[in-house]
Amino acid sequence: MRTLLRVLASVVLASLAAQAVAAAGLLAQTPPKPATTPATTPPPAGTPAAEAKETPVPPGKGGLSVPRDDPFPSTYKVPASPPFAIRNATLLTAAGPVIANGTIFVRDGKIVAVGATVDVPAGTTVIDAGGRFVTPGIIDDHSHLGVYAAPGVDASSDGNEATKPNTAEVWAEHSVWPQDPQFPRNLAGGVTTLQVLPGSANLFGGRSVVLKVVPGRTVQDMKFPGALYGLKMACGENPKRVYAQRGPSTRMGNVAGYRAAWIQAEQYRRKWDKYLADPADKKGSAPDRDLTLETLAEVLRGNILVHKHCYRADEMAQMIDIANEFGYKIRSFHHVVEGYKIADRLAAAGIAASIWADWGGFKMEALDGVKANAAILQAAGARAIIHSDDPSGSQRLNQEAAKAMAAGAAIGLPVAPAEAIKWLTLNPAWALGLDDRIGSLEPNKNADLVLWSGDPFSVYTRADKVWIDGALRFDRAAPDTRWRTDFELGYVPAEAR
Repeated sequence: MRTLLRVLASVVLASLAAQAVAAAGLLAQTPPKPATTPATTPPPAGTPAAEAKETPVPPGKGGLSVPRDDPFPSTYKVPASPPFAIRNATLLTAAGPVIANGTIFVRDGKIVAVGATVDVPAGTTVIDAGGRFVTPGIIDDHSHLGVYAAPGVDASSDGNEATKPNTAEVWAEHSVWPQDPQFPRNLAGGVTTLQVLPGSANLFGGRSVVLKVVPGRTVQDMKFPGALYGLKMACGENPKRVYAQRGPSTRMGNVAGYRAAWIQAEQYRRKWDKYLADPADKKGSAPDRDLTLETLAEVLRGNILVHKHCYRADEMAQMIDIANEFGYKIRSFHHVVEGYKIADRLAAAGIAASIWADWGGFKMEALDGVKANAAILQAAGARAIIHSDDPSGSQRLNQEAAKAMAAGAAIGLPVAPAEAIKWLTLNPAWALGLDDRIGSLEPNKNADLVLWSGDPFSVYTRADKVWIDGALRFDRAAPDTRWRTDFELGYVPAEAR
């Protein structure tokens, strides 16, 4: 027994000795701490190290949710162009009566004077219209050019981010292909300004972009400087169909989706407005940035205009109720097949109606359309707009307006050309928030003009010349100068061969 105890004691002592040796080794590898930490000498003032400590590098602005932020500014420049005048023209000004044998004088990209008698400085280039019509440039406030580019293949179909009901974070400009060969064809139809919208798959489809119909290497080269963004929204059958298996799958689900999103957006707006307004708050961390809610918050602030795809009268009335609930404004309903049923309500609410001339009956919510829709809206005092939502129709919007005029006349509601021209120019300019710059032939407005071969409301009429900001962008008599995109560089118009 004693022998066993001695053996165990030996083992324990050996183990303790081994641990002591290991600890001594570790201590030997760790340098002893000094009793006091020596003071460091600061770098001389003015050295890079000192400046880095004195002025910390601020975070990039992408970390802040700033109202009216413009991270992708327009790079469009008004081209230099000589002054010119068009004489002996029939002027559909969209600002008053038709002016026969009128003159319009343009300088530095702006309209200087317009009227029956205009003084034109000596040496100015004068174009004799020979009685032909001059109008403001056509504005299509519902286009998908560039986001559904030609050729129409999946690789260039970028208009619908159909991944969730609310995609307010996406911006149409990031899908626009500037080389879409449909752009020059729109210009040849007298279109000078486009609002390119996301598609209508979602409750909130994303931001629109306003473009000048001019050549550009990037979408920013085409962006209308200072134009407000729009928010594309959709109601009715489209979101129901796209999200039938994921929800919302009913109209009541659609409405719940709108309201839930606006509640979140209002909370987001308040947090950020408080943070940005109160310097004391900036000492703490900024609220989290959310691109989806940021777009909706900008609507609530009035910085983004709402454009809503909607067919049925009862649904439009519900959308007005929701807008009133959350304190934002709908700028224009789009398609508005049943607009004639609530024309008085649209007029009272100050909401434009962007419509087709005669589309209808192609699905249930479009079933109850009438061809005199525009004339009925006009008679009620509502702001009617003829839009396209179609690359071919956008090239012939003047003919679309003519069809709507004929339908109105057939039911005893004739619309005079001086008023009908507003459907294509001044009214869509208002819908885009640009009626102080484009949409009518008035002094100080941008010189976006179309010289037509005849009455623009005739099926036989074509655009002869188109100016944007006073620069001649299309001349039917000079086919070799026409805009061809990179996509079609090998294509030469037959008349230019």
